[in-house]
Parts: sequence; structure tokens; C-alpha cells
Amino acid sequence: MTTTTNFTVPTKGEVSENNQTIFDNLQNALGFVPNIYAAMAHSNDALKNYLEFSNAKTSFSKKEKEVIDLAVSQVNDCRYCQSAHTAISKMNGFNDDQIIELRSGKASWDHKYDTLASISKSIAISRGKISEEETAKFYEVGYTKENLVDLVMAIGIITITNLFHNITQVDIDFPVAPKL
Repeated sequence: MTTTTNFTVPTKGEVSENNQTIFDNLQNALGFVPNIYAAMAHSNDALKNYLEFSNAKTSFSKKEKEVIDLAVSQVNDCRYCQSAHTAISKMNGFNDDQIIELRSGKASWDHKYDTLASISKSIAISRGKISEEETAKFYEVGYTKENLVDLVMAIGIITITNLFHNITQVDIDFPVAPKL
């Protein structure tokens, strides 16, 4: 199924003053305004709210966040997020083979990442209806109740972006990740 929404990516001059400031901040921090963020600026408040939510403090490391984002983006079949998080994961020290494995919900080289990728995939697929065994394994590798709460939040954040791209189909402005 192809989504055709004719959803444009607005330029800085086409968005509200508040979003123009956010565009400037993104340009300064990243060197560009990712299309997915620019498209969110069709709303006066969505981009600001999303960025506050996605940049909020978490108990997960940057690498662990990428484990979650890659596994969930694969489940949700979001080509934009698969591509963006492949690039970000490389900047955080994962190699191509590891990234492919994380997207499939595994990490054979690291037991803790393997558990995190697996449970992230399972939560996304089952809409949170995971087994007691999966939760027990999550705790056995050293994660805590705080991490479980933050995991649900992280899955929610990436799912917002996944759904938004799957609806809008804005152009991918990262090197396109290989299909699995």
C-alpha cells in the first residue's frame, strides 16, 4: 500500500515564527533541518512538543536508545527512521552488521543489547502484551523498573516518528538504509 498525502516539507519562511527559531536551532546543532522535523512544523506546536519529548532525560545511554529506535523502526517499517537511525547508530559506534542485526531485534555480540533489542521488538509487535519471561529476562540482564518505564517512553517517541513518516512519506534526507 502506498500512501499519497502530498505532504510537503515547508521551508523556514513557510512556518510559524516559533518553528523558524527551532529550524535555526536544528540548523546550528545538526547542520540541516531533517525533513521529518520540517514536516512536523505544519503544526504550530507539534515540532516543539516532539523535540522536548524526544530529547527528555532518560535512563538509557545513547547507544541503548539507538538499539530501541532501530528495532522499533523496523517493526513499524519506517524507511526514514531506519535510515536516520542507521546514520546516528554509526556515529554512536555501531557497525553496519550490528545495525542490521539490531534492526532484526537481535545483538549476538552483546547479551544486554540483545535483550533490549528483543524486548523492544516484542513490545512494538504485541502493543505491550509481552510475556513474564521477557520481563524477567530484561531484569536479569541488569535493567530496572525505571528502565522499563523509559523503554515504553522511548518506544512511544520513535513510534510517533515512524507513523508520521509512514503517513506523510516525506523524502528521506539521510543515506538510505538497506532493506531487510
